[in-house]
Amino acid sequence: MSGRSQASAGDLLELVRTGRATTRGALQQVTGLSRATVGQRLDRLFRAGWLREGAGGPVDSPLGGRPSITLEFDDAHAVVLAADLDTRHARAAVLTLTGEILAEHSGTLAVDDGPDAVLGELGRWFGELLEKAGHRAAEVCGIGLAVPGPVDRETGRVVQPPIMPGWDGYDIRGRLSRALTEHTGAPPVPVLVDNDANLMAYGEQRTGHPDCSAFVLVKVSTGIGAGVVVDGSIYRGIDGGAGDIGHIRVPEGAQALCRCGSYGCLAAVASGGAVARRLAESGVPAASGSDVRDLLASGHPEAAALAREAGRRVGDVLATVVTLLNPGVLMIAGDLAGTPFLTGVRELLYQRALPRSTAHLDVVTSRLGERAGLVGAGALVVEYLYAPERVEERLSALGV
Repeated sequence: MSGRSQASAGDLLELVRTGRATTRGALQQVTGLSRATVGQRLDRLFRAGWLREGAGGPVDSPLGGRPSITLEFDDAHAVVLAADLDTRHARAAVLTLTGEILAEHSGTLAVDDGPDAVLGELGRWFGELLEKAGHRAAEVCGIGLAVPGPVDRETGRVVQPPIMPGWDGYDIRGRLSRALTEHTGAPPVPVLVDNDANLMAYGEQRTGHPDCSAFVLVKVSTGIGAGVVVDGSIYRGIDGGAGDIGHIRVPEGAQALCRCGSYGCLAAVASGGAVARRLAESGVPAASGSDVRDLLASGHPEAAALAREAGRRVGDVLATVVTLLNPGVLMIAGDLAGTPFLTGVRELLYQRALPRSTAHLDVVTSRLGERAGLVGAGALVVEYLYAPERVEERLSALGV
């Protein structure tokens, strides 16, 4: 917070939301504002419906007296919509502002059908989910969308996505906002778009590892991608390309053609799609990473052997990632995130990385599972809408 005496209503809300200051007295102490100024700024937040009073806190004075009234972020004044697209399936949900899923739906939705059709269908799903959750369309404050491709953060458009034909440069934000309006009558709302691995990492780090200052999640499904969270923020690189480890060249893949058009990519030899192709070639019915996941769940021996081999190849690349980023947590997620794959990752990772790089490293699997992208997408929207500078804009628009 720059300029303690200049703390805005948005700054006060941030302090309450994060738990750093949850009484009027604590806000005065942290910001240096007078009691009257704190009261005036809190009044704006109460009138907007964004704050509420909680139970009385402990009595600080040794002389006794009335307990301080605590302040709480009121997560009931709006809801967030979120969706997570994979190549052949999608998942959508209505969430509270604190990340609780109120209603959820998953089903077949192929990105190959193109952005207009896919986003239009998501709008229909959202309408049904709002009705199921018992919330009005007017209560939606924003939409978060996870996509399996690199995203330009400024425009919300995917950039040359290898496994999303027809989506390059498409106006996802505008189409999804219109789709919601078409199916619910809701006014236009902000739409935030990010890479699926980024949002999975964001959701997992905030939910299960909030104290980890360097967190890496690797999603291995149809493709392979990584999300990196540093000091609580997603690391995207200069144009959204960070974490695209599926297209690192590996010697074993010299003859393997990747969907990006190049030969030798890690995804061409170690993704769920690559494992599915090898199983199909040997007569085992498998067409995608989700099919491999089902085979692994049933204990299929050939699928387990190939998943372990894929894990070793990914682990070899992750040795470099771990050496470069020195994370505290490396999480494996996606269709292949089971014991065989994880065993293969650990075998090569600990063999190739320096002992110092792995001395304080936890290699784990996903806690949130298939909901990780939804939770991360919802959190991204909330952090955007309730950032101090945006709070001021929104309060002014509300006339409070």
